Amino acid sequence: MAGISVSLDGANIQLSFQKDDQATAVVMDARAARALVRAVGQLLTAIDDTDEPDLTEGLGDEEVAMLDVTSSAIEIGTDEEGQAVVALQAGALPPFQLRLTDEEARHVVTSLSEILSAPRDVRTSHGGH
Repeated sequence: MAGISVSLDGANIQLSFQKDDQATAVVMDARAARALVRAVGQLLTAIDDTDEPDLTEGLGDEEVAMLDVTSSAIEIGTDEEGQAVVALQAGALPPFQLRLTDEEARHVVTSLSEILSAPRDVRTSHGGH
């Protein structure tokens, strides 16, 4: 029987493999683990196995769209054409960048300002919308 497990080993991540009586473990820091996740994601995209079930099928929009930011920083800047760019990492996804039109950037800024101007207890009593 084969198995793979992932666990925390202090501040590091331990990836363990077992097949029959043989076992191997690899301990890596968070940076190496992120690189591994990116590499595996790229390989999975490359093989694009269409026989795999769609894990998002049957989930509502809110369930699919809600990911926590996992990057240590959110970077905001502009691209070579002057468009606003937001760079971050969310969930287990590799880091990515969002390019926003001026209208989209204004909407994000205005909406976040309105949300943050209200006390947290008021925001949570309105269902997070």
